[in-house]
Amino acid sequence: MKVQNMTFKEGQEFKIRIKPKDDCSRFSINIGHDSENIALHFNPRFDDSVIVCNSMSGGCWGEEHRDENLCFSRGEESKFYINFNYEEFYIKLPDGSMMSFPNRLGDVKYKYFDVGGDARIVGIKIK
Repeated sequence: MKVQNMTFKEGQEFKIRIKPKDDCSRFSINIGHDSENIALHFNPRFDDSVIVCNSMSGGCWGEEHRDENLCFSRGEESKFYINFNYEEFYIKLPDGSMMSFPNRLGDVKYKYFDVGGDARIVGIKIK
């Protein structure tokens, strides 16, 4: 699923409800300007038991950040929240814990949203 011309601004909260497939190995959520400039690549990986975050600028990936708190479950719907400022993305995970990732593109508004992998979006809301 790809959404363009969606506006997600600093200070807003992006709520995502997602259901990974029963045999899901990984899925990703990308937020940025376009497919070559991604401020947040959020990538839970069941096959590695880790959440990987990264960014892409001009088609080139940055350095991965890894978080061992994989609190998503295959086949089970979960929700998480993303908000950000010009310095950092803040992600509230399904278990209520928080993780952060630097806003390497440094912008305060993004309009591109993309979901990949073996998961289905149940709902998204920006407020």
